[in-house]
Amino acid sequence: MQLEWWVWTVGGIGLILAELVVPSFFVVWFGLGALLVGLLALLAPDLSLTVQLAIWTAASLAMVVLWFKVFKPGFHKTRIGTATGEAVGEIGLLVNAVAPFERGKVRFQRPVLGSEEWVCMADIPIAAGERVKVVAIQGSFLTVSKV
Repeated sequence: MQLEWWVWTVGGIGLILAELVVPSFFVVWFGLGALLVGLLALLAPDLSLTVQLAIWTAASLAMVVLWFKVFKPGFHKTRIGTATGEAVGEIGLLVNAVAPFERGKVRFQRPVLGSEEWVCMADIPIAAGERVKVVAIQGSFLTVSKV
């Protein structure tokens, strides 16, 4: 038994269209694998069903692994709640004044824990426009002090 190239192509298009219904961004790779096997079956019509299934499985899994290992980690995620060691000591510019029991806002040149601006608190009043240093992270707020 041997599947024709158009069967793989129709199946691949069907799987890609099924991705519209299944919001996991996972089925599309199996559809692209089927399209690849359809192209190979068109170019080499004597491929057996076993070889076609093996190519489809290997291509689909390779695309899934490639997606999760290479492209997906670059997806921008916030790093709130991660280790505080890399944020402590960062220098930023106070956008809104801060005082004891009043929150302010600090902006950094490069993102700190995934964000360029953070709500902050301080033990002493600090005017807007001052440079401040992160001394601690308390929940979703930074504690800052004058530089």
